Amino acid sequence: MTPYEQGLAALRAAQYPVPVRSRGVIALLEENCTVCMVCARECPDWCIEIDSHKETLPPRTERGRPRVLHVLDRFAIDFALCMWCGICIEACPFDALFWSPELPPATRDPAELVHERAELRAWLATVPAPPALDPAAAPAKEQQDADRRSGPG
Repeated sequence: MTPYEQGLAALRAAQYPVPVRSRGVIALLEENCTVCMVCARECPDWCIEIDSHKETLPPRTERGRPRVLHVLDRFAIDFALCMWCGICIEACPFDALFWSPELPPATRDPAELVHERAELRAWLATVPAPPALDPAAAPAKEQQDADRRSGPG
């Protein structure tokens, strides 16, 4: 085992606590993504790749027009290029991207730092709920999802 690998093993074994609001990785809430491409256009490093296709939906009313829906095929972030600036998260008009305190896995191969939407979706479970702005407001969607996953009791 090389000294580099020994150091990585020691860091993984130590399990250092990560601050709750730290910038670890970017999580994706797919149901909010409308494939508007704002995050990819605003990224200064061009580390976000998005592919989609169009589907035509029937009109909602008898005299209405058919609607075009963009369906997300691929959403990938290359963390080898990402500089963790958060511009993509701030620019997203539909709140589809969030900071997760998880740390990206250490690797020697830069190709392993490209994370597809399944991994980005999995990190959504670790996104902390935002602080409530209004005490009378409904709980945040992230909190509702966390409560639903934890189940009754």
